[in-house]
Formats: sequence, C-alpha cells, structure tokens
Amino acid sequence: MFERLKEDIRCVFDRDPAARNTFEVLTTYPGIHALWLHRLSHALWQRRLLWLARWVSYLGRWLTGIEIHPGARIGRRFFIDHGMGVVIGETAEIGEDCTVYHGVTLGGTSWDKGKRHPTLGDRVVVGAGAKILGPITIGADARVGSNAVVLKDVPEGATVVGIPGRVISKRNEDERRREAMAERIGFDAYGLSKEMPDPIANAINRILDHLHTLDQRVDETSHALKQLGADVDDSHIPELDARDMEGLEETVESHPEETPRQPGSGAG
Repeated sequence: MFERLKEDIRCVFDRDPAARNTFEVLTTYPGIHALWLHRLSHALWQRRLLWLARWVSYLGRWLTGIEIHPGARIGRRFFIDHGMGVVIGETAEIGEDCTVYHGVTLGGTSWDKGKRHPTLGDRVVVGAGAKILGPITIGADARVGSNAVVLKDVPEGATVVGIPGRVISKRNEDERRREAMAERIGFDAYGLSKEMPDPIANAINRILDHLHTLDQRVDETSHALKQLGADVDDSHIPELDARDMEGLEETVESHPEETPRQPGSGAG
C-alpha cells in the first residue's frame, strides 16, 4: 500500500512542474486526495457495502470537487490535474499512466444497465473540459483536446479535437521518437504536430531530430571504439530531469554578465 502511495506522489512530480515538495502534494492536491478516497470507496463497493461506498464517494466530491463513482476501475499512476468538475461514471475503465484535466467527463449516453461509460487505454491524456461519452474505447497513447466531445472509438496514438470529436492525426514513428527524446531532456512536446504549423514547434522538432541522431551516433562510436580496445566509457548516458534545470532561467536573467559568450558574439 505504501509503495502505491509513493508511486502516486512521484506521478505528480513527473507531470506537474508546479509541484515543489512532498508536503505540498500531500496537503494541497485534490486530484491525489480524490484518487485515494476512490480506492477506499471502490474496495467497499467490491465488498457490496454499496451505501457506504457511495457515501465515501460523496465525501470525496464534497472535499475535492471531483466525482468518481465507486464502481469505476482506475489503473496505476492516474493523475488528475486541478480536478474541479471531473466526473467519472460507474462503468468507466481507465488504464495506467493516464492524465485528465479539470472539467473532464467520462459519462454515459443511455439509462440502460451494463457497460455505458468509456474505456481509456494506457497513457491517454484528456484535455480540460473534454467530454467522452458512451461505452467507447480510447486507444492507448491517444490525446483528447480541450473541450472536445468524443462519441466514437479513438484509435491508438491518435489526437482528437472538436465537437463532435474528429481524429486530426495519428502519430508516426518520427513523432514517437521525438516524444521519447523530449521526455529524456525534460521537455513536454504534447500538442506539437504538423496540423498546428507553429514555426517554433517546427524548430523544436528539428532540434529533437538532431539530438536523436547525435545521441545515436555517439552511442555507436563509443561502442566501436570500445571494440577496438580504446578506453572509452560506453555506459548508458544518464537521462536529464526537468527538475535538475529548475532555476536555471532565473539565474541567467538575474546575472546576464555571467552567461558565457558564444564564438563570434562579441560586439562589432
């Protein structure tokens, strides 16, 4: 149980750059409180203590503004950012490593018994205000844009926007590679796609491609030199963490004279 709690806390630090310390997360993050109360209510629901489960769920709604039915099934490392107005129905199923923002509804479209709420695959991101309605499936790694209304199944890796929701892109191998590289250097590339022709986004994509190529070439060169007998460290290069770079921008802004000059950048 304690390992799951620590996992939940680590999940907040991984996905919210505003999180500063564990005490702050434990005391001021409604998403994590709602998740813990849901685990209690879900356990009561499974033991057929239905009224008590609903009461715990109601208590969670009153405390956090997040309503999760005790019958909903939620995977590990689920993160609700901000959270106010989130509603998750009884037969909803959520995979692992999913993220939802405030105002999201995983709701039903009928009064029939049985499965009537959505199923989210692993690593799905649902933007603020989005409504996913009915017994549909959102494939793994899909992204649902803010305020979208999704009424049909979404394939894996797709991005959905609009009312009604429509698929605007399916991530190809290049985009998946860029996301992996962005994650390594502590940068969130979510939302950068060819459907949104932002010159800055395009420049960032080119930088990520360049970094990926350099990383691959250095790795291959190191292994080749090692095989030729050179004393080369070919161990795995440690990944960068965005938290390692916190305060760097403020330091540069407050002490611009200490910023190293690039060749040829001197005053003419």
